[in-house]
Amino acid sequence: MRHGTHSNRAVRVQTPQSRRGPLWQALGIVAEILLTAAAVCALYIVWQMWWTGVEAEQVQNETTKSVNWSDPAANGGDVKIAKAQEGEPPVQPENPKYGDLIAQVYIPRFGSQWHRNLVEGTTLEQINRHGLGHYQSSQMPGQIGNFALAGHRNGYGQPLGDVDKLQEGDPIIVRTQDYWYVYHYTRYEIVLPTDIWVIAPNPENSSVNPTKRMITMTTCEPKYTTPTHRWISYGELSYWAKVSDGVPKELATTDSSGAVKFAISETPSIASKIGSLDKVVYLALVTWLILFIAAAVAWRWPVLRAIRSGERRRPDASIYGLLVRLQPGVMPIRWLLLILLLFAASAALFQWTFPWAASNIPFLRQMSNFVAVPE
Repeated sequence: MRHGTHSNRAVRVQTPQSRRGPLWQALGIVAEILLTAAAVCALYIVWQMWWTGVEAEQVQNETTKSVNWSDPAANGGDVKIAKAQEGEPPVQPENPKYGDLIAQVYIPRFGSQWHRNLVEGTTLEQINRHGLGHYQSSQMPGQIGNFALAGHRNGYGQPLGDVDKLQEGDPIIVRTQDYWYVYHYTRYEIVLPTDIWVIAPNPENSSVNPTKRMITMTTCEPKYTTPTHRWISYGELSYWAKVSDGVPKELATTDSSGAVKFAISETPSIASKIGSLDKVVYLALVTWLILFIAAAVAWRWPVLRAIRSGERRRPDASIYGLLVRLQPGVMPIRWLLLILLLFAASAALFQWTFPWAASNIPFLRQMSNFVAVPE
């Protein structure tokens, strides 16, 4: 017979885990700083490769709306194929001023979304904002000689980012207010930046008077690193047509019912409709403030209260950990508040910090081809 049996199992008492040493905490903070710096660098690349293109598209859309040019897509309806005209191509515009919109350029090889404005002048102020710039010393569309233009190959919408994909015979269509000028790509070459003969009236032999009606597109080479050379693409005029007659056959498609449609989609991207990011920054901060006040009233700061009362151990030193703890409310709310702050900070980098850095830091200025444009 057994008397008074009991369990001899030991009872475990959990004790708070001790904090890491000062050296490890310092290394943790350094790691957070390095990761933040890496994230900022990645965001700068996104700004340079993508957002500058969005801003350029915004300016191009505004420029297109400001001129009274007919819609080649006939507002989505059926269009006609414009008849190729004979005789001397008309010159339009005759005396453009610096910064004026002189044409729109379509290159189907670059995709059904690709079309860029062409303005007078090739300074960075123009091609960063407007897409393509016309060398003021060169001929106008359709003229005998060399109709030369320039554009970025990377950033700012990279209008000439795919010049290496052009194939012999590809159409390059230039539309002024009233006329189409249809060129066809012939060849390319890579030259030094000092080889300015490529935009001469006769780039094939600058000492001989021109006899051809040529187009020359200049851009940087290589694409993603410091541009040590220039990629030059040539084409020759095939024919011209009237905008009032329709669109060139190179820009037309036929659907299953036989209806002719404009092949280029001119619908602005969703990102280009955002506008200036300063409104995004302010909206994110106002949203954060409203949620912050609401969470402080409803829950106060439960994490800080638990640490002070000893219910939770004092955490290791951490920049982002501190930011989370300083937000009121339960954990999902605290993380949401932190995300709103980080989003506002990222938008502020795009709106103010990166443009300033690209304008004032020599290395970034050389890399980004950025110029500050007065509003």
